Amino acid sequence: MLQQYHIQVNSDIYALAKLQGWFHQFQNLLPKSTWMQCNLVLVEVFTNVVSYAHEGMAQETPIDIEITLDKTEKFLELRIWDYGKPFDFQAEIERATRAAHMNKDFENIEDIPTGGRGLIIAKTIADDIKYEAMDDGRNCFVMTKGFSRVE
Repeated sequence: MLQQYHIQVNSDIYALAKLQGWFHQFQNLLPKSTWMQCNLVLVEVFTNVVSYAHEGMAQETPIDIEITLDKTEKFLELRIWDYGKPFDFQAEIERATRAAHMNKDFENIEDIPTGGRGLIIAKTIADDIKYEAMDDGRNCFVMTKGFSRVE
């Protein structure tokens, strides 16, 4: 059974508190580790949108976030739309991964250098990620994460 949830927040780092409050509703619908991992990706990607994609744009620029949850097939899909300039997603992941490995062999998330860290975290956590330029002028980050059971 598919359930969809949506929130729109301003492109303002202080909107993160509202976003976190909204995401809290999924805590009892997902295994704890899955919820924590997806929450981390949400925070990292949202922060990247505010800091980089929407840099120089008004704080009122909307960021749409959608969660599709399928408790039968046991997966979560996270979509985050931004109005930034599109970029080569795969090339940026590869660049960030190379830079991280050149700077340090990281053992945990805190060791990953900033500047691409969110993409590396998303790539590590997700079963699938993609980034698409949409016809309406927005870009959409999509992450799919499967889970085994609710704890």
